[in-house]
Amino acid sequence: MKFLSTRRRHPLAGLVVLVLGLVLMGGLYSAFRPASADQSASDTALISQGRRLFVASCSSCHGLNAEGVTSKHDTNFGPPLIGVGAAAVDFQVSTGRMPAARPGTQIEQRTPVFTPAEVRALAAYVASLGPGPAIPSPEQYNPLGLTAEQVAQGGQFFRTNCTACHNYTGAGGTLPNGRYAPKLLGVEPRFIYEAMITGPQQMPIFSDDVLTPMEKRQIIAYIHTLKEQPGYGGAKLGGLGPVSEGLWGWLAGIGGLVLATVWISNNGARAMKKKSQSQ
Repeated sequence: MKFLSTRRRHPLAGLVVLVLGLVLMGGLYSAFRPASADQSASDTALISQGRRLFVASCSSCHGLNAEGVTSKHDTNFGPPLIGVGAAAVDFQVSTGRMPAARPGTQIEQRTPVFTPAEVRALAAYVASLGPGPAIPSPEQYNPLGLTAEQVAQGGQFFRTNCTACHNYTGAGGTLPNGRYAPKLLGVEPRFIYEAMITGPQQMPIFSDDVLTPMEKRQIIAYIHTLKEQPGYGGAKLGGLGPVSEGLWGWLAGIGGLVLATVWISNNGARAMKKKSQSQ
């Protein structure tokens, strides 16, 4: 201590303290920095390929460095992609939603433009820009292998968190401002899992604090059983809930009553006419 106290006024003392502080901060950052979102992001060749694909096909909307593009009216033309993770890229590009064919209220699913290998390269590049959700492994979204009790629990989670938008049968539904929730029947389990962890478009993000990975898998397993579930209440009418059921009620119910009323009134008038003629 005496050695340090006698030299604290040395001209180089401030520089030494600064260097020690920088070394300490660097060590703390290395110890607590977020983990890489995707192991493939460490592959330099794959990242370089993804960068080339991104510049050619995505930068016009999302910026050369994925920083996003703002229009003249300060509205977001292409959102920034830094930190969205590889899972968001895999979902959007593998389902054909990106690159978008045209701007609109909601980007629709279509035939993918990129091959699976190109999607992996794009995902690796975006994942290298910042930590985010990684592409899930098959063990995370495989709908098979769960017990009947676990599938039933998945149904409870689905009815609590998903039916308000996707309908109780997973058939999808309309939302305000021209948006809609797509149907879930026949969708690949990987895409359902990725949608839950990335929140595409108007869908909220279900983090592991909200739904654990096992609970997400249970939901996917329950959705998998919906396509084979019989219509316990009779005709499903598309499974669209009160919309199709109400329409059927008006056409069949009210329409039937109107026809019955017209028939009764016509036959009653004829009967009265015949009775008056017979007299």
